[in-house]
Amino acid sequence: MDEIDRKIIAQLQRNSRTTFEELSRIIGYSSMGAKKRFDKLIKEGKVSPTAALDTVQFNLQPAIIFLEMENAEAMQHLLERFEQCPRVINIFKTIGGFNLIALVIAEDQDTLESISIERCSLRSSAGIRRSEFYPIGGVEYSPYLLVREDLTHKGLSIAPCNVDCPPCPRYQEQKCGGCPATHYYKGTR
Repeated sequence: MDEIDRKIIAQLQRNSRTTFEELSRIIGYSSMGAKKRFDKLIKEGKVSPTAALDTVQFNLQPAIIFLEMENAEAMQHLLERFEQCPRVINIFKTIGGFNLIALVIAEDQDTLESISIERCSLRSSAGIRRSEFYPIGGVEYSPYLLVREDLTHKGLSIAPCNVDCPPCPRYQEQKCGGCPATHYYKGTR
């Protein structure tokens, strides 16, 4: 990343609606030159034009889950199981006591509790030695998260994690809106 790339990225992080004309003044290129540099960053997969959601404005409930997996096979199974889960924003592989850290999101406190303890929880997967679940009380610096909204409203019968919502007691008691990828979803999103 050179200084021009840094300026482009920094400006678009401040205001993603910056025009190429405005960007050209910032980087000292023509509008077409600014567009070509931006397009090159996208084509090379170095940046992604995205729409991050303000968790505060949408009243979303984020949490962090720490997982210590027994082995690489269990880790791979968990990663595959939750790859299409709309509530899992990101999973980070780490080196240390906990070898996976996940950032998850829910529409309300009851649903957050469900994804903490029910069969659809990351913590319910086989091969987990220990886990810790931390609801996030506040977000500093930037409330924007890349919620995977494209995975919602798929009309599936079974959730991507292979859990069936209707038999779940919390779903039946209306303490969980169900999986947003299924046609059973009754949540607020």
